[in-house]
Amino acid sequence: MTTPQEELLPGTRRALLHRIAVAQTEGRAPSLVAAVVRDGRAVWHGARTSVDGHAPDENVQYRIGSITKTFTAVLVLRLRDEGVLDLEDPLEKHLPGTGAGEATIAQLLAHTGGLAAESPGPWWERTPGSLRPGLADVLGEEAALFPVGRRHHYSNPGYALLGALVEKLRGAPWEEVLRREVLEPLGLDRTTVRSQAPAAGGWAVHPWADVLLPEPVEDFGRMAAAGQLWSTAGDLARFAAFLARGDDRVLSAETLREMWTPAAPAGLPDVADGAAYGLGLQVQHRDGRLLVGHSGSVPGFLATLTVGVADDVAAVVLANCTSGLMTSQVAADLVRIVAEAEPRIPEPWRPLREVDPAVLELAGQWHWGTSSFALRVTADGLVSLGPLSGAGRRSRFRPNGDGTWTGLEGYYAGELLRAVRRQDGSVDHLDLGSFVFTRQPYEEGAAVPGGIDPEGWRGIA
Repeated sequence: MTTPQEELLPGTRRALLHRIAVAQTEGRAPSLVAAVVRDGRAVWHGARTSVDGHAPDENVQYRIGSITKTFTAVLVLRLRDEGVLDLEDPLEKHLPGTGAGEATIAQLLAHTGGLAAESPGPWWERTPGSLRPGLADVLGEEAALFPVGRRHHYSNPGYALLGALVEKLRGAPWEEVLRREVLEPLGLDRTTVRSQAPAAGGWAVHPWADVLLPEPVEDFGRMAAAGQLWSTAGDLARFAAFLARGDDRVLSAETLREMWTPAAPAGLPDVADGAAYGLGLQVQHRDGRLLVGHSGSVPGFLATLTVGVADDVAAVVLANCTSGLMTSQVAADLVRIVAEAEPRIPEPWRPLREVDPAVLELAGQWHWGTSSFALRVTADGLVSLGPLSGAGRRSRFRPNGDGTWTGLEGYYAGELLRAVRRQDGSVDHLDLGSFVFTRQPYEEGAAVPGGIDPEGWRGIA
């Protein structure tokens, strides 16, 4: 019987250790701990430290900063799935009197509510939350910087509002709701609002000298839902597995896919970096891979959790320094190392158990104008339509039970696909959101918009 540590090949484990060792040395972090998840469970963890003989393990707590926002977003999505709220509801409907109530709940989740990035007054991450006892203190007199919904502007106060929304609708403190509805069901026993030993101390490292300064540890009060949590590499590995696969006790896989979907207009630097933001999750395209997760930082700590969606590999990186170490790059590299060294083995191909002849009749080549497409009937009960070669519009379609299908992604998401039949029951063409697909390019006799030139195809005279 093998242990999880032995499930990765020795060369892969050494490459992972080398990557975090380089990161800890070059980033001058007092300590760094990391974990890798594959196929839904932790398969590796490693650590480096500046203290001889005292390397942290996967049970040592670190502050995780804005990864807290993903936990808060999960609570909000639970309320939506229960029908308690709609994401398009303005905040004012459920939490009146904040002065930021014009923003919808979805816009607050995606940081498009137009709110300021930080709370007014002294640096909230290094001062006690008692300085900001109410939401008015968190938002200040001029909470909005931009028109609602026009641009992505990361906002910590926006997530303080979402935490207050959870409290209002659940009738209990945010931290109590989080423990009851997320932490306990997922077995995240070492994720807490306040530190519980063993926990790492937070340090600032002098930029020009190899010396340290301890950072203060404050209770963020009203800002807790934006960045208060402490957690461990072990707990965050379990949380990463949940984000990748879902857990019906907390959120379905379908709702988590919604959280991954970019929901905010990206600025030009973000477009260049291949970065976007969903509903409480950062989305990146790096090294040819789609990565979803979140990073976090508070004085004394840096953290990243990232999931490589196609590879089903996730990584967690935690460090106890204020700056100097790019945990997001390290986490992406850990995913890449495993994915490239030990590529995911696909599930065996299996045929459909049965197929409707009327659906099978539609399989094969179709033409939209002169562009060639293929329609395939797949074992998951869907049909897919995409170009025969090269790039172009493509989508999977789910059946609606009435002979039509609805697009699931890309240009055709939400669009209706239907087969239009002649009086004798034979298929004339496919209609996809008014686009006509025929068996031959501009097929004679088919209902092609604008008609077909009666002289047909010809050469150059």
